Amino acid sequence: MKKILLFYSLASCTFAVAQNEADTTVVAAESGIPYEFDGLQTVSEYDYIPPDEAPEVISTRLQGIPSVITLSYNDKVHAFINYFTIRNRKYTRMMLRRKDLYFPIIEKYLRLYGLPDELKYLAIIESGLNPRAISRAKAVGLWQFMYATGHLYGLKADRFADDRMDPEQASDAACKYLTALYNMFGDWQLALAAYNSGPGTVRRAIRRSGNKKSFWEIYAHLPRETRAYVPQFIAAIYTLHFTDEHNLFETAREELMPMDTLQLSQSIHLETLAQLTGSCVEDIRRLNPSLLGNVIPEKRMPYVLNIPIHAKFNLESNRWTILDSVRHMAENDLQYAHYNAESTNGPMMRSYKVQRGDVLSTVAARFGVTSSEIKAWNSISRNKIRAGQTLRLYVN
Repeated sequence: MKKILLFYSLASCTFAVAQNEADTTVVAAESGIPYEFDGLQTVSEYDYIPPDEAPEVISTRLQGIPSVITLSYNDKVHAFINYFTIRNRKYTRMMLRRKDLYFPIIEKYLRLYGLPDELKYLAIIESGLNPRAISRAKAVGLWQFMYATGHLYGLKADRFADDRMDPEQASDAACKYLTALYNMFGDWQLALAAYNSGPGTVRRAIRRSGNKKSFWEIYAHLPRETRAYVPQFIAAIYTLHFTDEHNLFETAREELMPMDTLQLSQSIHLETLAQLTGSCVEDIRRLNPSLLGNVIPEKRMPYVLNIPIHAKFNLESNRWTILDSVRHMAENDLQYAHYNAESTNGPMMRSYKVQRGDVLSTVAARFGVTSSEIKAWNSISRNKIRAGQTLRLYVN
């Protein structure tokens, strides 16, 4: 196993990742895990791929995994085990690289709420352990919260920050939601199905099945995606418990740089904070994936920000300079500050109705902004826009 060493200085931006594959941009959440299989098509890799295990071997291994949640075994579960261990080993290795980054956070909240430890594997199915994942349905973050559900569990989302992308806050909210679903159905597999499709969908499936009370008994009455959800979850647990048996290993590991927290009580521009703490905006963004804008506004106060550990020492030595700088920044400039930290002319918000023939890059060029900014301001995960769509823009 290769090890990644962390090196940083006050003048450099640093973040240790496996093979420079840090996922800090907003991306679609589609993990590539299919719902069904038409036939086995193995992609050649430069390693030995053990043959598919016999059903009795996998069944015995599953029974040996300590678990509160029932780990059922059948052909549907086997198909997804085959997917993780043979068909898409690249995806599984990506999860092995990321798990040590996010599992400790999730485990902390599972313990806090007294929930089964194996629920941490759900984040693999939800987002591929990517805190900035956005699905086609606009579900966001590690735990893929829709806006309404996230809001119900205390997750705020605006153009400045989206708490659904914060691993700590989202994991806390996910544990609350999973607790509510388990209390509702009294069965973990049904609770997982409800997490995927909503409790109303599961209740309807129960009624249509003649009031059966288990996931496999109502299986045929669930949407296709939900039918695949529990088998995927069980397969992910199996795969990460038996990586050696399937010759799966970490080629590298993603790690955050050492960090500390800073509680803000006043608005500040990220460029200003980076300059005054001897850090850089890129590091601050990587440590705070929920940040969308360049300003942390007054309405978000108090705000707990993760900062590189070296920034803490600079912060202590420059404390009064920083406080004085924040005190003298005009509120209007802070709320609409653009990427240029020296600017004192804040952009104004305007709406633009997309015309036939418009593409995102041309709209961005027309108003002097970037495509990434337009996507962040409008919660768009792809570059595609449609005629008649109204975009929110912040322009000088």
